[in-house]
Amino acid sequence: MAKTSSNMIRIERTYPTSAEEVWRLWTTSDGIESWWAPDGFTCEVRKLDLRVGGDLVYAFTATAPDQVAFMKKAGLPLSNEARKTFSDLKPPTRIAYQSLVDFVPGVEPYQQLTVVDLTSSGGGVRVVMTMEPLHDEVWTQRLVMGRENELNNLAMVIDHKHAGTRRP
Repeated sequence: MAKTSSNMIRIERTYPTSAEEVWRLWTTSDGIESWWAPDGFTCEVRKLDLRVGGDLVYAFTATAPDQVAFMKKAGLPLSNEARKTFSDLKPPTRIAYQSLVDFVPGVEPYQQLTVVDLTSSGGGVRVVMTMEPLHDEVWTQRLVMGRENELNNLAMVIDHKHAGTRRP
């Protein structure tokens, strides 16, 4: 569940795996592509330079009918290229990045910070994601819903891996 305090948004999850495994899923092309996209979208990593100052560039493409209809109604393209610049990397405990928010019609591009802390906890790993809000409440809610959905997808990937299967 997302909590807000001091103008920051915080989402927490605990997964039955190691910090190293979550780190790998968050910092490799195949890991990112396996869970990053919200439901109804695919994610394709186009560039991954895993170092402070390095970029992650990926494309989200709407593939499910409801998401395609939403994107068209909102006047957004079906595929968007996104860019994040890593600002802090401490394997396997911290990932921080600035996301370029340049996809909102009528809003000047700006940067938005996300910090992900991974802490081993009783046979699992606690993930705490702290994010700056977006430019307004509607887009901030979309951000939270998207991130919660992605973290749920991460849980499915971890569960399927531990069960010996891949995400459908």
